[in-house]
Amino acid sequence: MTAKKPTFTRKLVHAGGWQVAKRVAKMVPFGGTVVVVGLVGHDIKKKGVVRGGINSGIDAIPVVGLAKNAIELFTGDFIADRDGQNGKDK
Repeated sequence: MTAKKPTFTRKLVHAGGWQVAKRVAKMVPFGGTVVVVGLVGHDIKKKGVVRGGINSGIDAIPVVGLAKNAIELFTGDFIADRDGQNGKDK
């Protein structure tokens, strides 16, 4: 049996799908707060303590977080990652 290799488009959709899923989950008014609390550590690791805390705090506010994440779907992050980190481990 030959294994079916995923196409480039399929790989791209799969990789970007997690990012979109996190943003959409954060946009649910009060359920999004629970998701944000679970992702605080990830934000702090990516952005640093101050920026990550501010980003998570804004995301946790139901209506404000909804608006912020809806805009970020199209424009990218308002609060930048740490210099040289790009969210990846060393």
